[in-house]
Amino acid sequence: MASSTAASYWRRYRSIPIVYRIGVAFLLGSLFGLVVGTPATRLQPLGDLFVQLLSMLIIPIIVFTLLMGARRLSPSNLGKLGVQVVGVYMITSALAVAIGLGVGNLINPGTGLELGNAEAQSAEAPDLLEVLLGIVPENPIAAMANGDVLPTIFFVVLFGIALALVEQSTDASDIRAGVETFYDLAEAGAEAMFKIVWGVMEYGVVGVFALMAAVFGEAGVDAIVPFALLILTLALAVAAHIALVHLGGIIVLLVGESPVDFLRGGRDALVTALSIRSSSGTLPVTMSDADENLRIEEEVYSFSLPLGATINMDGTALYQGVAAIFAANLVGVQLGLGEQFTVVAVAVLASVGAAGVPGTGLIMLTLVLTQLGLPLEVVGFVAGVDPLLDRLRTMTNISGDLAVTTLVAKWNDAVDFSGGTWAADGRGEVSVGDD
Repeated sequence: MASSTAASYWRRYRSIPIVYRIGVAFLLGSLFGLVVGTPATRLQPLGDLFVQLLSMLIIPIIVFTLLMGARRLSPSNLGKLGVQVVGVYMITSALAVAIGLGVGNLINPGTGLELGNAEAQSAEAPDLLEVLLGIVPENPIAAMANGDVLPTIFFVVLFGIALALVEQSTDASDIRAGVETFYDLAEAGAEAMFKIVWGVMEYGVVGVFALMAAVFGEAGVDAIVPFALLILTLALAVAAHIALVHLGGIIVLLVGESPVDFLRGGRDALVTALSIRSSSGTLPVTMSDADENLRIEEEVYSFSLPLGATINMDGTALYQGVAAIFAANLVGVQLGLGEQFTVVAVAVLASVGAAGVPGTGLIMLTLVLTQLGLPLEVVGFVAGVDPLLDRLRTMTNISGDLAVTTLVAKWNDAVDFSGGTWAADGRGEVSVGDD
C-alpha cells in the first residue's frame, strides 16, 4: 500500500514539466539561502554534483552529434554553414555590447559608489593569435580528455569530413561498411546521451536548489544591496537584447515564427543556464531542446551549438558594456564615443576566446578595463556579485545560441516548423523530459 502511494506521488511529480520543477527549486533555494545564511553553503556539494554530471556529457555529445551531422553534410555545405553561423554570432555579439553600453549610459550604475580597497582578481586574457592556434589540438584525445571544446570540434569535424570523403571515393564494400558503422555508433551514442541528460535533469531539481541556497547563503542581502543598480542595469540590458535581437530581430523578422513558441522550446536550456551559469555545462540540454522541441536537424545544431557555447557570448559581451560604464563611474571618468566603440571591438574579439564556463566575464572585463586604462581593482569590486550576474549572462548566451541556430536551420531547410513547440500554438505543453 505504501509503495503504491509513493508510486502515485512520484507519477504526479513527474507529470509536472521539469522546467517548472527546476524553476520552483531555483526560487526555494534562493529563499532558503537568504533565510538560513552561511549554513546553507553546506549544500554546495549537491549542486556541484549536478554541474559535474552535466559536464560529464559535454564531450561525448559533441563527438556523437558532430559525427551524425557529418553523415548528412557535404564538405561544401559544412563550409557554407560555418560562415553563416560564425557571421551571425559575431553580429549578435556586437549588438549585445552596443545595447549594454546604451542601457549603461541611460541608468549610469556605479554613480555615488566608491572603489574602496577592493582587491583585483584578474587573469590573463588570451590574444587572438593564441586562440586561433589553440583551435588545432596537438593531441585530439588529450583535448577531449581535458574538455577543450574548440579543439575537439576542430578534430571531430575534420574526422567527419574525412569519413564522408572516404565513403564517396572508395569502391571497397568493407570500408564503406566501416564508415556506416562509425555513423551508426554515433547515432546510437547520441540517443543514449540524451537519455542520460534527462536523468541528470531529474536530479537537477535537487542540484539547483542546492546551488542557489549556497550562493545566497554566502552572499546574503547585505552584499547584494549596494550593487542593486548594477544588477538592475544588466537585467534590463539582457531583457532588451533578448527581446529586440533574439526574439524580435531573428525569430519574428528573419525566421517568421512565434517568439512564444521559441521560448517554450528552449525553456529547459534557459532555466538550466540560469541555474548553473555555464554555457558549456548547459550544452547537453540546449542540444536536446533544439532536437526534440525546436525540431532542428542534427546537421545544423550539432555544429552550431557546440561552437556557440564557446564563441557566442552575447551575455558576456553585453556585460562588458554595462561594466565599462559602471567602472568609469566608480572612478569618475566619462567614456567618450571612441572609447565606447573600443569596448565593442574588444568585447566581440575577446568573446571568441572566452570559454563557456563560470567566471569568464571577469577575465574579459580585465581585458576591457586594461584597454580603457581603468583600474583593475574594479574586477575585485564586482567579483562578489558576479555569480548572480553570470547567471543572467549565461541565459542570454543560450538564448542567442538557439536563436542563431534556428535562423541558420531555416536558411538551410533544416528545421520542421510543423512539429515540436512550433505546432503547439500555446494549447499544449511539449517537453522531452516528461514522457
